[in-house]
Amino acid sequence: MSVAEPRRIVLFRHAKADWPQVTDHERPLAERGRKDAAVAGLKLADTGISFDLALCSTAVRTRETWKLAVQEFPHRPKTVYEERIYEASPGELIALLNETPDDAQNVLLIGHNPGVQGLADILAGSAEEDARERMSRRGFPAAAFSVLSFGGSWKALEPSVATLLDYWAPSE
Repeated sequence: MSVAEPRRIVLFRHAKADWPQVTDHERPLAERGRKDAAVAGLKLADTGISFDLALCSTAVRTRETWKLAVQEFPHRPKTVYEERIYEASPGELIALLNETPDDAQNVLLIGHNPGVQGLADILAGSAEEDARERMSRRGFPAAAFSVLSFGGSWKALEPSVATLLDYWAPSE
C-alpha cells in the first residue's frame, strides 16, 4: 500500500439511544435505533469501502450500533473499542486518528455528537457535489455518517486536509 493512495475515513454517529434510568455511558439503543443501525450498515456496505479498522466508543449505544451495522458488511474489519472516543472533542478525535498505523487504509470511527459532526466539519477542506450542503442541512442525526478522503499518513491528518465525498442520514 502506498501512502499516495487516498485514505478513507468514515465518521459514523451511533443510532438513536433510549433514555432508561442508567448512566449516559450505559444507555442502550432504542427500537428505532436498532432498525436505523442495520440500515446504516447496508448503506456503509454500499459505499464499497473495505475497512481495515473500526474504532468504536465503549458506550453501550455505540457498541450496539456497530454490532448491528457490521452484520451487513462483506467482511468484518479489526475492531478496537476505544474509551477516548466517548465525549471526545474533534481535536481529541484527530489526535486519536493520528495514532492509526499507516497500514490501515480505510478507517471507520463510531462515536458521538458533537465530536463526530465537528470532526467532519473540521476535516472537510472541500466537498464533492452537494455532500456539504446535505450535511449542513440535516446536521448529524443519530445513525448518520460522512465519508472523507485524504492523502498522506494518519499522522498528517489535520483540519481541512480531507474531501467530504458523501454523507448519509436515515430518513425521519
